[in-house]
Amino acid sequence: MHFEDGAIPEEYVRHIGLKRLYVLTGLVLLCALLVWSISLGAVKAPFLAVIQTVAGAAVSKRLDVIIWNIRLPQALAAMIAGAGLAVAGTAMQSILRNPLGSPFTLGISHAAAFGAAFSVMILGSGVMTSRGAVSIADPYVTTLAAFSCSLLAAGAIIVISRMRGASPETMVLAGVALGALFTAGTMFLQYFADDVQLAAMVFWTFGDTARASWSELGILSIITVACSAYFMANAWNYNAIDAGDETAKGLGVRVDRVRILGMLLSSLLTAAIISFLGIIGFIGLVAPHMVRRVIGADHRYLLPGAFVTGALLLLASDTAARLILAPHVLPVSVLTAFMGAPVFLYLIARGRG
Repeated sequence: MHFEDGAIPEEYVRHIGLKRLYVLTGLVLLCALLVWSISLGAVKAPFLAVIQTVAGAAVSKRLDVIIWNIRLPQALAAMIAGAGLAVAGTAMQSILRNPLGSPFTLGISHAAAFGAAFSVMILGSGVMTSRGAVSIADPYVTTLAAFSCSLLAAGAIIVISRMRGASPETMVLAGVALGALFTAGTMFLQYFADDVQLAAMVFWTFGDTARASWSELGILSIITVACSAYFMANAWNYNAIDAGDETAKGLGVRVDRVRILGMLLSSLLTAAIISFLGIIGFIGLVAPHMVRRVIGADHRYLLPGAFVTGALLLLASDTAARLILAPHVLPVSVLTAFMGAPVFLYLIARGRG
């Protein structure tokens, strides 16, 4: 940005500084919440003991096993999944110019879930455990199947969005229809499953961050970081698209390419998360709106803010889900559904007010 006198106005500097402060504050809160989440559970672990154990100076062998094998992978999975879903939702809302866009509302999560279920049940990429749950034996095949189905849903949404006169409400209704279609497909698989497979499928459908192992965390981290980096590198393009396709093309943005690549990467990111953790709704819908109301719609700061806020929301929800019915563990998807819908309705009502 250039100014006549060559100086940047102090008000603009302070405005940008507040946005950066939001992101930095979120990172600090996220680190504190991570330690706090790991310290809570049936076996209490003091803050200092958690920090020492993570740093490699284990206080006790028992705590070392609990933190490294159980609590830390689950907490990191919640952070990565929350950040990925929030960034994917932010990108979709900009690409489709639809404030209600997200992997969940547009049916992409349900499509990915059907693909993962098909892979587990038909292609044999999942194995049964003694608890009746499904463990992913071949994450690559599962992710590929989930991605293929989510790609079909994303392609349908793109086609509908480019139809003349297609409104945001039309795209949301199309997402509802796609979600119902893929949910019916999942139910079809369940109908022909035996008792053990049916119980395993129902349990798998619930979003649960405790399923991620260290190897799966590595895959999720790589995909989330790579896709988020692409989205943030295209922040200016998304700002231009928000002003309209014609305006963006006049500024030199290759709108069709940006839109298609964005939907492809959003689908890949959603597919990876769903195939490992199950359906987790509303994070990708609520987090971008929360951040947008605080720091505005500039994607240079909206995307990092949504990344941090999504991680915070899902980690906090996962921690509450572990404690609310202790010693029983509630799947985090149940809690996000209960919390996400009222929060989003409140955001809509406040915006119209």
